[in-house]
Formats: sequence, structure tokens, C-alpha cells
Amino acid sequence: MNHKHRKTLHALFAHPVSANINYQAVVHVLQELGATIDNKSGNRIGVTLNEHTVAFTHVSHDLPKNEVAQIKKFLETCGVEPGQYPV
Repeated sequence: MNHKHRKTLHALFAHPVSANINYQAVVHVLQELGATIDNKSGNRIGVTLNEHTVAFTHVSHDLPKNEVAQIKKFLETCGVEPGQYPV
């Protein structure tokens, strides 16, 4: 995982929740973590990581705060912690 991916991962776990995280950067981080990503109907993507599956809304640019919180919760459920990937 390169430095840019690690910065994005840490931004997902930052407090307070950030509202300017790029959607494509998050998709790349999920792929680096080994997630399988497939397109779903209704402008959504399906993400499978460590035998956990979830669907997220595909947005054009930056993620809204509620999506960031959902992705953070999903990553925590999958056992991903930002401390495993120091910046």
C-alpha cells in the first residue's frame, strides 16, 4: 500500500469525520486491502472483504459524511485498523 492509500485510510478513520475524501481514492484503498468490487444496479457498488459484503452508493467526487462513517464501520467489521498501515 503506497503513501497516498495509507493517507486515505487514515482519513476514513479520522475524528471528526471528514467530508472531503475522494471516492476513487477509497475504491483504490479497498482494492489494495484485497476487496472484490462489483457494480450493482441503482448506482451502487458491492464490496466484499474478509468474507464481509456491503453495498455503497457510487458518488461522483467526494464522499458525504454518512458514507465515510459506513465505510469506516465496514472496515472495522473486517478487522482493518489504520495502525496496521502507518503513514
